[in-house]
Amino acid sequence: MGTTITIEQNAEAAKAVVDNIAARFGDAGVTAEAIAHKAGKKFEYVRITCSPEQWRAVAKHMKKEIGVNNCAMVTGTHYPSGGDRGWEVAYHLHRWPIRNVGAHKMIVHKGEDLKGDDIPMEFEVFINLPEGNTPSVPSIQDIWEGADWNEKETWDLVGIDFEGHINMHRVLNPHDSPVGFHPLQRQHKIRYHDFNEMYDDPQGFGRKPVDEGRVK
Repeated sequence: MGTTITIEQNAEAAKAVVDNIAARFGDAGVTAEAIAHKAGKKFEYVRITCSPEQWRAVAKHMKKEIGVNNCAMVTGTHYPSGGDRGWEVAYHLHRWPIRNVGAHKMIVHKGEDLKGDDIPMEFEVFINLPEGNTPSVPSIQDIWEGADWNEKETWDLVGIDFEGHINMHRVLNPHDSPVGFHPLQRQHKIRYHDFNEMYDDPQGFGRKPVDEGRVK
């Protein structure tokens, strides 16, 4: 894409998305707001918060009505002492003007000429889950292919289930990891909690980390 969009295009596009989400889902409690980045050109992005039950409807609307066409990343967080919030899933998505380009073809967009749903936009969607041992959100693997591996990674590391995901399996931990082991859940002991097995020295020198015993 040649050149970049203007700050005015970005602000206009962000406002249009926020208004769109509010008109469609505001009565259901879904929130959307435009937030400016603190660095660079300080472009705005759209932050959406919804419940697990609302997520697939919101996702389909974002793809079909707002033009969101890329799921870049999925992350999960465990809050064991978080009160009403026990877990959180965050989806990071984008809208790009370049879509499904065929082989041996080139499309050049002039940034400042883009309008409407062709204006690039960044999104983050937060889904809060209550405390409990079975956190789950509906998968959007069938809506954005980019969610496939990212949802696997989040389940593998954090243990949040993505209901409806096809072919869920370990992608970073060994495939024979114990059922229920997800290393980024807060109950697991890590380096600064007197867990030194990971520092076992195969050469027999018995070395330990220099900061052993520190509480991070």
